[in-house]
Amino acid sequence: MAMPAAEIESLIRAALPDADIKITDLAGDGDHYAAHVVSTTFVGLNRVKQHKLVYEALGGRMGGVLHALQLTTAVPN
Repeated sequence: MAMPAAEIESLIRAALPDADIKITDLAGDGDHYAAHVVSTTFVGLNRVKQHKLVYEALGGRMGGVLHALQLTTAVPN
């Protein structure tokens, strides 16, 4: 079961509308992605809380439809 990168981006954007999102398919299989997410929502939050917001946006798809996500988060410069 593969998950398109566009769907990942759409789910994250729904939760973090101002986010700059870059999704990379690491293996070409639709199961292993890297995501770089930059959002003002992350201001004042530590990395764990930032990542938690992104994982919550994916609505429980991690470990199921989406096998692996290498996640990098940041606040805008």
